[in-house]
Amino acid sequence: MPPARDPSLLGAAEIRELAARHGIRPTKQWGQNFVVDGNTVRRIVRVAGVGADDTVVEVGPGLGSLTLALLPVVDRVVALEIDPGLAAALPETVAAHAPDLVDRLEVVHGDAMQVRELPGPPPTALVANLPYNVSVPVVLRFLELFPTLRRILVMVQLEVAERLAAGPGSKTYGVPSVKAAWYADVRLAGNVPRSVFWPVPNVDSGLVAFTRREPPTSTARREDVFACVDAAFAQRRKTLRAALAPWAGSPAAAEAALVAAGIDPRTRGEQLDVTAFAAIAAARHEGT
Repeated sequence: MPPARDPSLLGAAEIRELAARHGIRPTKQWGQNFVVDGNTVRRIVRVAGVGADDTVVEVGPGLGSLTLALLPVVDRVVALEIDPGLAAALPETVAAHAPDLVDRLEVVHGDAMQVRELPGPPPTALVANLPYNVSVPVVLRFLELFPTLRRILVMVQLEVAERLAAGPGSKTYGVPSVKAAWYADVRLAGNVPRSVFWPVPNVDSGLVAFTRREPPTSTARREDVFACVDAAFAQRRKTLRAALAPWAGSPAAAEAALVAAGIDPRTRGEQLDVTAFAAIAAARHEGT
């Protein structure tokens, strides 16, 4: 006999029933794929490493699968939901499944790409099943806006997870990898099969974990470093001398910045870590 499902969590039948009751049809526009497996949300909470002292922001809580797994473990969950129907339904679902934990939840109806502040204590962690189409910009934006975030654990498209966690020299290493590394140590924390979602997506998912650390020491501003990174990967096959020419002002200026940073101008962007990009941006700034 299979083990009994934890009654406080949502299963596939309940997810569908909730969606039907509230007239919710998952949309591709908002990348809605709801988790229907209790073991998966318990695993996310466990891997996230959150606890009783954490204020967790959850982007895109959907019908509440992950929310219900977070509430017993953390001090507070701020659930940020763009879909007005889902935002309205979530408190009712929590009241039905975890009535003793309702006061730990605050639902904010809003767009994660527009919000600039959150109610209550500053968030210490971000834990979310992120829509595939906005996963990278949401993570980078929240790392920038909320310096109190010490840990992030997100479930995203596996290809995106691999890209975020990639190191220099990897085929998947690129702009997201470098920018994420500015803020945090990033690692791939596991794979998630597509079968745990409804509707079932066309891709597998991955868990990616971020642990905040200090950015590289540099006289360059983050914006300048990121502009350098964007330029370096805009033309991956070119040497940095050529790729950074538009950013630096000329091939000669790019070469001068690279040499000053101790980097061979014939190097390509995928060979460098974030510290090296910070050094190039600093050298360019000091040379102007």
